[in-house]
Amino acid sequence: MMPVLGRPDIEQFQTLISSHLGLQYEDGKLDYLADVLCQRMLSLGRARFESYSAYLRHLNASPKGSDEWRTLAEQLTVNETFFFRNTDNFVALTEIVLPERIRAKAQTKQLRILSAGCSSGDEPYSLAIMVREALPDLDAWDVKIIGIDINPAILLKAKQARYSEWALRATSEDVQRRYFRADGADFVLVPEIQKMVRFEERNLVDADPLFWESLECDLVFCRNVLMYFSPETARGVVGRISQALLPRGYLFLGHAETLRGITPEFHLCHTHDTFYYQQRDALDIDPPPIESLSEVPRLLPKQLASLATHTPSVSQAIVTPPTRAWDLSLVLEAVRQERFADALGLIGSLPADAHEDPDALLLRAVLLTNHGRTHESEEVCRRLLALDELNAGAHYLMALCREHDGDTNRAIEHGLTAIYLDPGFAMPHLHLGILAKRSGETISAQRELGKALVLLGSEDASRILLFGGGFSRDALVQLCRTQLSAVGGAA
Repeated sequence: MMPVLGRPDIEQFQTLISSHLGLQYEDGKLDYLADVLCQRMLSLGRARFESYSAYLRHLNASPKGSDEWRTLAEQLTVNETFFFRNTDNFVALTEIVLPERIRAKAQTKQLRILSAGCSSGDEPYSLAIMVREALPDLDAWDVKIIGIDINPAILLKAKQARYSEWALRATSEDVQRRYFRADGADFVLVPEIQKMVRFEERNLVDADPLFWESLECDLVFCRNVLMYFSPETARGVVGRISQALLPRGYLFLGHAETLRGITPEFHLCHTHDTFYYQQRDALDIDPPPIESLSEVPRLLPKQLASLATHTPSVSQAIVTPPTRAWDLSLVLEAVRQERFADALGLIGSLPADAHEDPDALLLRAVLLTNHGRTHESEEVCRRLLALDELNAGAHYLMALCREHDGDTNRAIEHGLTAIYLDPGFAMPHLHLGILAKRSGETISAQRELGKALVLLGSEDASRILLFGGGFSRDALVQLCRTQLSAVGGAA
């Protein structure tokens, strides 16, 4: 008979996985963790562990590289991938990133690439193919591509370089013909691509400075990995990647991942319908921005949250504002009362040092936009983005300013950037939906307005107060429904 599994055992298992593997599982995943824990107990048998508590004590005492932790890593990591996944990443790589890095390394002829969380090898082998395509004189170059993963079983599969037709679903027929050989129902990668990649079993959460500092990478792909880590663990991982990257080197994350709130050491790049990052030069790194209005979803200081019509949810926790010789409480109260001219006057009366504070800059930009002084607002937004390039609110305001100036393409770009940096931000979706409607792009309008309608229902009241242009939640919802109906959407 199996021992009884209680919630305390599952929660302890959850904590151990987080501390040893760095993987973050929310309480909604406890049933999944319970299944994994039961499977391990069944596999090991009562002869070894009479209770879950005994197994958990053994697990806690085991080093990270032990057989049991390696087995758990196999079961807990997600390995869904395929060649040239997210094609827009590879287009940006081919047309922007590789040419730039090849020019930068023309003298040394060395190229270093890391695939972090490489799974079954599809990603690093895709990178190898791209490098071979970009370098006709490849034999004259010293190219090293390393794939690392915590899962030993999946690394063994990667080294075999044998793939199903399904893994090649995004691979062109020309690339398949040149770089793969049919072997029964499978496809085997040609040896000249296989030998370009080295695989290592490594845990991204482990410090190991000798490894990270020795890499000197031109490019790191770490896609769909950070999303499984806690913010603290993600900061540590990104810090190690930053150590591994050369100045001006590039970092690609997954589409649902961002460096917002993690590090200021990268520029955000947006080309070919995708976002990626470039390491700043050492002299180009600004100090991290203070806790501010611009941190999303921790958007507003506590004093503005207290003026809102409801208490923010836990997921939109409001931070305590930094200690200053001055404060924004009178400005915020004027905003709440819709005395926007008074609020702008109060902002202007703040001490000189306040004029470079992210909170004050964002408020000033909001108020200038509301007054139609978009050229002034745009200049303030640029100053704010120089301090915090990953500021979703500033990008949204820039979108409004660019639209007002007739630059629809840049308006769309800033709107998409705001959404990338904060997918839960309703206003950029509403704005993009209206722009799409005006351009006759019905499907895009329906998509963006539909998303806006859903997000407005749960949008934080303090954010509506700041970015809603004086409209209430109900008024914004009605506007969204009207626009959505006009393009044939379900409102």
